[in-house]
Amino acid sequence: MAGLGGLVLTVVVFVVAWPLFTRMRNQRVWYHYLEDPYLHDSTDLAQLALCALPLFLLLLGIGCAAIQGACSRAVAGEAPRGDSPARLRPVLAVYVLRGLVVWPLPLIVAVVADRFTGYHLDTPLPLERGTWPYMLVKYSPLAALFVAVLLRLALTLAPAAAADRLGARAALRRSWSLTWTRVGAARVVALAVPLVVLTAGLLRLVTQVALPLRPLVRGILEDATGNFFAAYYAGILAPVIVGILVTAAVTVPLTCTAFAALHSHLDRRDALQDA
Repeated sequence: MAGLGGLVLTVVVFVVAWPLFTRMRNQRVWYHYLEDPYLHDSTDLAQLALCALPLFLLLLGIGCAAIQGACSRAVAGEAPRGDSPARLRPVLAVYVLRGLVVWPLPLIVAVVADRFTGYHLDTPLPLERGTWPYMLVKYSPLAALFVAVLLRLALTLAPAAAADRLGARAALRRSWSLTWTRVGAARVVALAVPLVVLTAGLLRLVTQVALPLRPLVRGILEDATGNFFAAYYAGILAPVIVGILVTAAVTVPLTCTAFAALHSHLDRRDALQDA
């Protein structure tokens, strides 16, 4: 359902962006009449996509929360049943809180570093290129990304903890306490790395296999609408959407089940040690 909702939302975004595509087409016709080259500006499309991004993330969070709840119940040996919004809310809240904890730091550092060292600057000021302060600021986003990855690994078990009837903040604290141990950290990393490799590899493979959809979708949409730019962007997105949907269908249930099992194991082990 979340995938279907994402497809519907993508169609809605294209409908909302249709005046932008129409303006691009008209400008292309005008520049062709003037016999001048036309390089279209996709800034407005990027801004519209950024505005729609929270809705896509919300659909993704709802889908992952439902799958996490089902996988956690399967690991616990409970009978499957439909999740009410009240049961999904803590898991969805964990995704939101975890995102707010993990990702603001690298984003802020990247923006600040670009402001001081970006190639768009006409002068070497405020930092002179080649100096050690310049290099320190330029590569600071890598350090911030490393910190974000560590935080993300430390909070990996939080959705499984929330599905196990903990509140959002309690789930984050529980994941932190279970992961920041020698055994917990090693097992989280040992499980996370193969899953990341599998996800990235499968996404790449399926997207490559689906590349023939690009000219097919572009040709069909251009013939139907007469708008080259709408057809062009739809063709670019088609194999990517197929890759994301297939990869999510394969890896999300596997990932949720694996981390639910790991959370259950570490939770029992911690309880036995306390006893």
